[in-house]
Amino acid sequence: MITIHQPRRLVVGAGNISQVGTWAAEVASTLVIATPITSGFAERLQLPGKLTLFDAIPGEPDIATLDAALDAARKARPDLIVGLGGGSVMDVAKLVAVLWDSGQSLADVAGPNRVVGRNVRLAQVATTAGTGSEAGIRSLITDPGKGSKIAVESPHMIADLAVLDPELTYSVPPAVTAATGVDAMAHCVEAFTNRKSHPMIDGFARMGFNLVGKYLARAVRDGEDTEAREGMMLASYYGGICLGPVNTAAGHAISYPLGTLLHLPHGLANAIIFPHVLAFNQSVVSAKTAEVADALGLGQGLSQRDLLSAARDFCAGLGIEMSLAANGAKGADLPRFAADAHSIRRLMDNNPADMSEADVLEIYRAAF
Repeated sequence: MITIHQPRRLVVGAGNISQVGTWAAEVASTLVIATPITSGFAERLQLPGKLTLFDAIPGEPDIATLDAALDAARKARPDLIVGLGGGSVMDVAKLVAVLWDSGQSLADVAGPNRVVGRNVRLAQVATTAGTGSEAGIRSLITDPGKGSKIAVESPHMIADLAVLDPELTYSVPPAVTAATGVDAMAHCVEAFTNRKSHPMIDGFARMGFNLVGKYLARAVRDGEDTEAREGMMLASYYGGICLGPVNTAAGHAISYPLGTLLHLPHGLANAIIFPHVLAFNQSVVSAKTAEVADALGLGQGLSQRDLLSAARDFCAGLGIEMSLAANGAKGADLPRFAADAHSIRRLMDNNPADMSEADVLEIYRAAF
């Protein structure tokens, strides 16, 4: 059995950010959650009524970030919350929407289906193509004390409106475009090859990774290629749909310590790890792995070693620095990373091939 949640309304197309204001015509007060960069798009929303902007969202938001955003919401008392940014912004927007006036705390809602409800409208406007957070019911917040992520999952966090306007991604730098694009692909591939895979979700996953194969290099090469940018936003959205009913697996589990402990951006961490997990799982899900390899133009009939090499070359060819050492990791850190990653059972247990802590450590060493 699977259950699929999608936004009540989805708007796709260049220049359509203004549809938020049209949709929110009767709203008296809005809180827009953004970053210092994406806050520059706030005027394009064309929102009515009072607008409060909270733009102190870092790349890896933590509990303190959420608390500050909740304080802003309690002062503004909004009718509408808009997440205007990438996955980090949209994850915070979801949590603020369900927590600011509910009497529940983050600890109360951690885990699946513990949110009691939502009393405010929620719109998500993506400005990157990677996480697919605008499509989903999950939110992740870093707990700096534990060095791990807190996951919240609830259908009450699904957006009333999601907007995919490729013009908002024109200014995303090539390196970020590449890394977030591989993250979108990883969502699709990890759901596709998952122990919990389902034929319907396989359809969304296939659409996603085929779009990445077709458009990611183009989007990296020319940031204002509207067709490629829109294709990547759709790939990200499809990946977000995959996360709800199926979720990711070892690739994301192994990437998380790189974010929480090494402070790498989420997309970059996933890009570094993706080739290694794709190759590790090949023998267990050979037909599906071959389908992924074909969609990405990696070749056919590849051995595990050649698949790893081709997938690394695919990512490196996009300009991604694929070495953990070059991204600040130390050899002495790797055992801690491996222990933390292996303990994320909610994802590791989804992986098609059993993976020991020693296997995880070997992946980190191979990526070092």
